[in-house]
Order: sequence, then C-alpha cells, then structure tokens
Amino acid sequence: MVFRGTITDAPDFDASADAETLYNAMKGIGSDKEAILDMVTSRSNAQRQEIIAAYKCSFGKDLIEDLKYELTGKFERLIVSLMRSRAYHDAKEIHDAIKGAGTNERCLIEVLASRNNTQIHEMVAAYKDGKLFCHFKKADDVLGTRDESGVVDADLVEQDAQDLYAAGEEQWGTDEAKFIMILGNRSVTHLHMVFDAYEKIAEMTIEDSIKNELSGDFERLMLAVVQCIRSVPMFFAKRLYKSMKGLGTADNTLIRIMISRSEIDMLDIRECFRLRYEKSLYNMIKDDTSGDYKRTLLNLCGGDDDLAGEFFPEAAQIAYKMWELSAMTKVQLRPSVRPAPDFDPAADAQALRKAMKGFGTDEDAIIDIVAHRSNAQRQEIRQAFKSLLGRDLMKDLKSELSKNLERLIIGLMLTPAEFNAKMMRKAMEGAGTDEHALIEILVTRSNEEIQAMNAAYQDAYKKTLEEAIQSDTSGHFCRILVSLVQGAREEGPADVERANADAQELADACNAESDDMEMKFMSILCTRSFPHLRKVFQEFVRCTNKDIEQIIKKEMSGDVKNAFYAIVRSVKNQPSYFADRLYKAMKGLGTDDRALIRIMVSRSEVDLFNIRKEFKETHDESLHEFIQGDTSGDYRKTLLILCGGED
Repeated sequence: MVFRGTITDAPDFDASADAETLYNAMKGIGSDKEAILDMVTSRSNAQRQEIIAAYKCSFGKDLIEDLKYELTGKFERLIVSLMRSRAYHDAKEIHDAIKGAGTNERCLIEVLASRNNTQIHEMVAAYKDGKLFCHFKKADDVLGTRDESGVVDADLVEQDAQDLYAAGEEQWGTDEAKFIMILGNRSVTHLHMVFDAYEKIAEMTIEDSIKNELSGDFERLMLAVVQCIRSVPMFFAKRLYKSMKGLGTADNTLIRIMISRSEIDMLDIRECFRLRYEKSLYNMIKDDTSGDYKRTLLNLCGGDDDLAGEFFPEAAQIAYKMWELSAMTKVQLRPSVRPAPDFDPAADAQALRKAMKGFGTDEDAIIDIVAHRSNAQRQEIRQAFKSLLGRDLMKDLKSELSKNLERLIIGLMLTPAEFNAKMMRKAMEGAGTDEHALIEILVTRSNEEIQAMNAAYQDAYKKTLEEAIQSDTSGHFCRILVSLVQGAREEGPADVERANADAQELADACNAESDDMEMKFMSILCTRSFPHLRKVFQEFVRCTNKDIEQIIKKEMSGDVKNAFYAIVRSVKNQPSYFADRLYKAMKGLGTDDRALIRIMVSRSEVDLFNIRKEFKETHDESLHEFIQGDTSGDYRKTLLILCGGED
C-alpha cells in the first residue's frame, strides 16, 4: 500500500539527542517555540514516543508536563496532542467529548465512523478502565467488527440493498437496527456495490434515504459512516472545511484531524479538499490561523496544492465518480408546506377580514392562515375575499402590514408566476441591479415556470421580460440571461454520444480566446437538459483532468462567471445550491432579506425540506437555528413556519 501521509520517520533518528534539544529549548526564561515545533513535526508518532522515554531517562522529568508548563493556548494543545500515542489521543478525544454537562456528538461521530477495526480496538484498550463508553448505544455492538477481507458476495449485495430499502423507504418508520448491522459490519468494497444496487432500487442515493428516514445524531452517524465508506479523505476534507469556514475556528476539530491523519492519508485529504472547495487546505489554514500554531499546522499539512493547477489522479477519479453519483441520483423533492386539510376558503377570507378590521391588526391570525395554506389554497382565499367582501385582499394586507412581514405575506399570496415576475422586477429596478437574484431565478426555474413568469411580467409591467433584461444588462451576461429567459432548455435524459462531443467542445473552448470560450459555454450550458449536462460535466473531467467548476472560477470573471457557476451547482445538486444561497443571505452582519424571502417563498412547496437537509449537512447548523438567530418578531415566526421544522 502506497504511503499517503505527510509525516514520516526522520532518518538518522537519535531519541536521546532529540530529548536534549527539547530540554534545552525549554530551559531558562522563555522557550524556543520554533525549535520545539520543528522537532515535533519532523518526527513520526512512534519516534515521539521514544523521545518521551529518553527524556524521562535523561532528565527524570515528564516531557508532556514540561511542554504543558512552557507552552500556552492552541499551540500547547496541538504540540501536547502530537506527543501522545495515536490510540491514547483518540481515547482522550472520546473521553473529552462525553465528559461534563454536554456531549460533543460530532466529535464522537467523526472518530467512531472513520477508524478501522484495529484503531478502534487500540483506542478501547487505551481508555483508562478498558471499556469505551459509547454515547451511541445502538451502534455499540458493531464498532470494530467490520469485515476487512475485501471479499464480495454478489448475492448478498442484492440482498443487503433490498434489506436497506425495506428498512427505510419501503415502510412507515425505519428499522434502525438493520441500517446499523449492514453499514457497520460489511466490507467497504461490498458496501460500494450495495450503494450502487440501492440506487437502482430506490432511485435515490443511500445518503438521501438516510436524510429522509432518520433524524438527529443517529442520522448524522449513519451519514458519516456512508461518507467514510465512499471516501474517508473526502469525509475529512469536509470536516476540515467546516472547522475553518465562517467566523471563528473549531480548533479542537482542526487539531484532531491534522494530527490523526498526518501519518495516514493527509495527501489524499488535501486533494479532496482542493477538488471540493477550489482552494488548497494549506491556504485555508494559512488564512485562518496565526503564529506558531499556524506554522505547526502547515508543517503537518505538508505542502500547497494550489501550485499544482490540475487534479491529482486520485482526485480526478473522485470527481468523475461524484458526477456519476449525481447523474444516477433521482432526488425525491419534498416540500415543507402542504395543502391544509378541511380547507374552507370562505371561512379563511372572513377570518382574515376580522384580523384586519378596526383598530390594530391581528398579525398572528394572518400568519396562521397564510403560512399554513398551499399557494393554490391562497388563490381561492383571494377570490373568496373579493366575492364575499367586495375587497382586494392584497390591498388590505399591504395597508395593515409593514416592512419584511408585509413583503413575506404578500409574496406568499401571489401566484408563483406573479411572484417570480415581481422578484425579477425588484432585481432590476432602481439604481443597482441584483445580478445574483436574476441568475438564481432564471437558472433554477423550469421551462414552464419561466414561460408563466414571462406572461405575468408582460401583464404586470406592460413590457416583455426580455426587453427589461436587455435594457438593464449588457454583453455576454445579457446574452446568457436572454437565452435562459426563452424557457426553451432541452428536456429529457442524457445522450451519451452527444455528451462526449459537448464535453470535448467545452475542453477545446478552454484554449480559445475569452469571448469565444464564453460563447461556447453559453451554447451548451444554457440549452442542454440538466441530466445531459451532468454527463457532459463528468466527461469533461476525463477530457481535461480538470473540474468544470474550477475552470469557470479560474478562467471567467464577474456576472458571467456567477451565472455559469450557478448552472453547474444547480445541475450537480439544486437543493445544495439553494442552501448555499440561504447561508450567504444570513451569515455575517446584516441579512439579505429579499433573497431570504425569495427562496423561502418559492421553495416552500417544492424542495425546502431537501434544502434544509443540505443546509444542516454543509453548515453543521440547522436552517431553523439560522433563521431564529438572524430574524425577529412576526417575520421570524412566519419564516419558521415555512421552514417546517428543526433538523
């Protein structure tokens, strides 16, 4: 097996000499931190254990205690953790995760899901009382019992796939024990084949089934197990990214992973990191940390992959497989708002009138009705309000409500076509143009939705949407939007032969002049069906050894880049694209309320449940929590009803 770590045994190693170097670095006032970090990060873990023994022998002192005394903060935590044996380090992480008032479930999941049998048994032995207390009691029986023979029984593959389907999607409720038994015991090779067989039966990935059927910590544990079976390095690349993105750094996670993987698969993790985030792990650490702590982490990282430019062979294979998975997946779109049972539009119309009559407004009553009805039901309420009371419900709502609550309630009361038309209008009116909103709407709506929006726009604003776009935008960006607003994207499955030709055309266009490249990308990305484009993007990896997203980010700029990038993200995983847009609307100071309202209204009856699941997986915090922390009052209350639950 090829070694894929970044830290190896130092040649000409002399434990006693190293012990003396460390002793001298800590002697007297202050300590030579550079000498300590250089020494510790250039020795393997086995060699560090020898240095600890030599230090005790030569100076009669405990090296770890001396390091704790001399160093401080995150740097101390990192160096001390590097000096511990791997098994002891894992055991301590587990112990720290379950001691005290709260439990760090994510740490438990990460460690338990990613270690092989030997590592789990050694960790258990290192645990002080010899018994590892597992917070996830249901998973207790299968830890450290995975079949590692690599032998695959074809009949058992089909049986396991059927059993998983029967345990989840096929029945009401979930047979969790079956998930644990199969995902915890079978060999990695076997499970890869089970997952492929499962997709054919369920018409969705095992990950999507787990998100649909399970919840809470057990859902996270099973997803982590599946991700580790798919690719342990990709699992850790995601964990590292989450530990550093946004405000603040999850230093415990960063330290734990950098230490535990430095002698196993750090090179693979680096490749996966760059593949997924178009940025090297090295540069992310560099931007997110500082001082001796940063220097030590960078030594463990072992190099900067942004200098390479293309995929490493392993990363190209993973990228190709990711597109294949995306192409095979038939995601079951799930809304968060459904039609209300026992619906009575006349009663709702009367209740809304009562809520707005007289002095003051009963916002709770309005929210309760509007947010708990489907759009089709809201249109019936509008008609009943007019015929029974002779009044325009929209005008009444506008006069009674204000600010974001008014925008949200009115948005919900419009038909989808009216709402989309209004959102396009809002994105173009006034001094500046909201290009991101134009892109988001036109990229993610079906031909039918775009055609209905065009008719609603013409009706409301007495000019065509195409004319509005042409007067508000220019150049290639304008051409892209005009192409999308035709609502004439091809529909249907991938044509393999044509997909290969399209991929080759895109590959050739990468060497052309910038204008020609953008026109060629537009002719394919704006017209082909999404299933076809998935195949095109997969074959593009084979043709170029590069990822289409990486090319767009590197070779293009401005709104053209943003438009093509949005198409690629939507083709790959549309709920994930919307989850990212929602995150950007709320993170940092201030909230982009228009984007928040636009997505929550337009997706609540389409795929908001799927978006919630992607949000949670990517950001380790639920959409519900984000909305709760970022909004207030009746506006927040309405958004949380649309959100439909806490993940």
